[in-house]
Amino acid sequence: MASARGGGNAVRSMLDEGQVRRRGRFAIVGEVYGELTKVTWPPREDAVRLSMLVLGVAAAMGVFLGLLWDPLFSFLVNRFILRVDG
Repeated sequence: MASARGGGNAVRSMLDEGQVRRRGRFAIVGEVYGELTKVTWPPREDAVRLSMLVLGVAAAMGVFLGLLWDPLFSFLVNRFILRVDG
């Protein structure tokens, strides 16, 4: 391959030797499906439990950022950067 040709580009040598063929535009769909069949999926209970955990953390962060952090940050910017008394 590339080392036999004096250290050239490995991809270029593969193309020159015809080892890489063009595939159809939607060949990737079949490849993705093939890879997904190899995945070890978690049990349904674990997937539901972890999904609920993610949604709960996202909701908690939304409440924290929207109700606590945003008013505090706005106050600090107005008070110390924009010098607005209020």
